[in-house]
Amino acid sequence: MNLIAEGAITFETEGAFYNPKMVLNRDINVAMAGTLDLSDYLDALSASGVRGLRVAREAGVQKVTLNDFSPQACQLIEKNLSRNGLAGTVTCINANVLLHEQHFQAVDLDPFGSPSAYLSAASRSARSYLFVTATDTAPLCGAHLNSGIRKYMARPLCTDYHREMGARILLGLAARELARLDKAMQPMLTHVTDHYVRTYLRVIKGAKEADKCLQELGYVEHCPSCGNFVLRDEPLLEGQCRHCSASTALAGPLWLGRIQETQVIEKALSWKGLSRRAIKILGTCSREIDAPMYYDHHSICERLRITPGKIDDTIKRLQESGYRASRTHFSGLGIKTDAMMPEVEAAIRPA
Repeated sequence: MNLIAEGAITFETEGAFYNPKMVLNRDINVAMAGTLDLSDYLDALSASGVRGLRVAREAGVQKVTLNDFSPQACQLIEKNLSRNGLAGTVTCINANVLLHEQHFQAVDLDPFGSPSAYLSAASRSARSYLFVTATDTAPLCGAHLNSGIRKYMARPLCTDYHREMGARILLGLAARELARLDKAMQPMLTHVTDHYVRTYLRVIKGAKEADKCLQELGYVEHCPSCGNFVLRDEPLLEGQCRHCSASTALAGPLWLGRIQETQVIEKALSWKGLSRRAIKILGTCSREIDAPMYYDHHSICERLRITPGKIDDTIKRLQESGYRASRTHFSGLGIKTDAMMPEVEAAIRPA
């Protein structure tokens, strides 16, 4: 028997999938579940059950349901619950069937690969919160274009800001799936870490709220030549870069609204037991300005054929010029700002 300790639980994994590289994901998940004071939580694709078990023990959620389609995995979950002295409901059913049959305060989708096959049913089931992980970053970020279009009903592009592109493509699909059910979403925390996208959504009922939510969808007109980008409400058949006059490409539809809720994230930061890396990610997310996409500092320097200076100095110059600017968790070389490319280049160039 191979026992693994993670957080405050001990568990077996034999016969079920377990990814030790997702510990950080689960650490932050516990902090968010505790911050939101959840009372009812579904781990729709449980495998070994580690995610749901940690939510029950560490976040103190009273009603936790752990589901998996595999009978062997469900037997393992029962054993892991017993080993940790926890009570929980274990269901052995196709996740989409369960999500159509029952409603939960919080629904958590953490699949192997894309969550797109489950988002419609999860949107129906979630009463207050929807948490989603996507590990298929290649389709989301534009590296596998056709796969991204099929799974997310949107066109991603592989750009310098591809990590945020992937997150907003996922959020765009979630917004559309919820809107079909007269529901809206408010992203509280969205982070792209290692090989996955993770987002925590507040779900709000009402057709009017859904209509407002859909107004946050749009497109990004991107210039492959210089890296300039422009946000668009409507798609364009073809475009020309206003900065270098090259032909542009269009990404979307995707989410252009807020992706972080500072108050919630700061509360999660006070959760005991967070690793240094989790604290760094949450702290950076809480300080990010609300501006879609980001500029890659070194990519611009390479194009301008200049030696890169300090990113913080560029951010300071942008702020002194009246623009909002910040670092971003998406990339250590990224600059979030409401300035356009000419202003960013001017801030980067040495005096």
